[in-house]
Amino acid sequence: MAGLYLHIPFCKQKCNYCDFHFSISLRNKEALIHAIKKELILRKNEVNEPIQTIYLGGGTPSILTITELKGIFESINANYSIAENAEISLEANPDDLSESYLKGLKKLGINRLSIGVQSFFNADLKFMNRAHTSQEAIRAIKDAQDSGIENITIDLIYGIPGLSLANWQRNLDAFLTLNIPHLSSYALTVEPKTVLAHQINSKKIKPLDDELAKAHFDILLRYMKEYDYLHYELSNFAKEGFLSQHNTSYWQGKSYLGIGPSAHSYNQKTRSWNVANNARYIKSLKEGIVPNKVEYLTAAMRYNEYIMTGLRTMWGIDLDTIKKDFGEKYSSYFTKNAQKYLQKGTLQFVEKNRLVLRSEKFFLVDGVIADLFWVE
Repeated sequence: MAGLYLHIPFCKQKCNYCDFHFSISLRNKEALIHAIKKELILRKNEVNEPIQTIYLGGGTPSILTITELKGIFESINANYSIAENAEISLEANPDDLSESYLKGLKKLGINRLSIGVQSFFNADLKFMNRAHTSQEAIRAIKDAQDSGIENITIDLIYGIPGLSLANWQRNLDAFLTLNIPHLSSYALTVEPKTVLAHQINSKKIKPLDDELAKAHFDILLRYMKEYDYLHYELSNFAKEGFLSQHNTSYWQGKSYLGIGPSAHSYNQKTRSWNVANNARYIKSLKEGIVPNKVEYLTAAMRYNEYIMTGLRTMWGIDLDTIKKDFGEKYSSYFTKNAQKYLQKGTLQFVEKNRLVLRSEKFFLVDGVIADLFWVE
C-alpha cells in the first residue's frame, strides 16, 4: 500500500473557485473525527504492507487542533504499519500556522507541509476570498522553516483576472526568495456550482482569459527551469530530493486508501469513493458501515488512467508497459493515435520506448490525453 489519504472536510470560509467537499460549519467536527477513526479500524484489513506516505488534505486539515490530530494519528498507528521513513504531509492555511502549532505538528511526526498561499498579493487573495493575507503567508513559511520542517511546498494560482505578467513574476520572485523546495502551481479554473462560476454567469466579472493563463504558464516554466526546479508533473516543480512521494504514487498508479467523506481509494483493480456528505458519513460509520461505492476497472479504464496520469508527468508513457499490461490492441491504438503528436513535436521519445509530452506543450495536455483515450 503506497499511501494513506485522510480528507478533513472543514474550512473557515469558502474560496470562490473551490469545488472540493467541505463545510464551514464545525458543529459536527468531533463526531466526524470519531467517524474517521472508526473507518480507519474497519478498513485496516485492506492494507497488508507498510504505508509509505500519509497525506491529510481537505478542506483545511490545519483547522484541527493538535489534540484532535494526535487522536487521529494514534488511531493510524494502532491499526496500520507505517514505514520508518514515511512522508507525512499536512495541508495548511497560513493563518493557522502559529509557532506553537508548528511545534505540535513536528512532534506528531508531520514532516511535510503544503501551505495554501495562492498569491502574495492581497488583492488576489481578496478576489479569491482567502482567509489570510500576504504578510501572514510569508510569516507562516518562515516560521515553518524555523520550526525545522524543511520539506515545504506552497500553492500559487495563475490566470487570476487582473494579475499582470509583472505581478505574476513578482509572485515567483517571492517564492524563490523564500527558498522553498517545492511549488504546486495551477491555472484558475471555473468549476460548476462555485461562487466564481456564479460571478461569471451573472456578469459580475469577465470570463477568464486563456491567453493570460498561457502567458503566466510560459513565465512559470522559464523561472522554474532557470532556477533548477524539476518539472515532474503538469503543475508541480521540485528541487532534487523534494518530489511529493504521496502524489507521485498516484501518478505512477500505486495503491492508496482514502479515509473520510468524499475520499477515494484505488488498488489497481477497483476504485472506490466515500459519500460526499458529512452527516451521512457520520451516520453510516456509527452503524459500522463504510459509506462508499466500488467500481471495478475494465482494461479500457485502466488504460485511460495510465494515459491520463502518465502524460501529465516527466515519466511519460512506456510503450512496453502498454503492451504488457493492456495487450496488443491497446498498444497499436496508442501508437497509431500518437503519430500526429510526434510529427508536430508535441510528444517526443526520451528513451527507445518511452514517450513524454514536451514541457512547453504541457498547457495542451488535456486535449492530447482526450485524443489518446480508448473510447468503447
